[in-house]
Amino acid sequence: MTRRFIVTGTNNAFTCAQCGATVQPLRNGSVRNHCPACLHSLHVDVHPGDRACDCHGVMRPVGVDQHPKKGWMIVHECTRCGFLGRNKAALDDPDQPDDYDALVRLSARPRE
Repeated sequence: MTRRFIVTGTNNAFTCAQCGATVQPLRNGSVRNHCPACLHSLHVDVHPGDRACDCHGVMRPVGVDQHPKKGWMIVHECTRCGFLGRNKAALDDPDQPDDYDALVRLSARPRE
């Protein structure tokens, strides 16, 4: 099986398109793809980390799933094209962890 996750050149700091927070890159070998404060993302990937999608719509958090190996996964829906995607929560990041209370509130919300 071919690994489809691409890290090279994509783990950069960014400003959240939703709330304006400055988001630092992860230091654990993965790629930060959502804001740790408001949990929003941008629709920029075809495959995780490739930054090959032309949509660039804001991805709003609509739910939380639990993955047996990855832990909490934030479910995002693109406000432009409707794409649904899942991103691993970064609760263990020592510099800028995801807002745990925001994840709990999101998990308590019924899916839209």
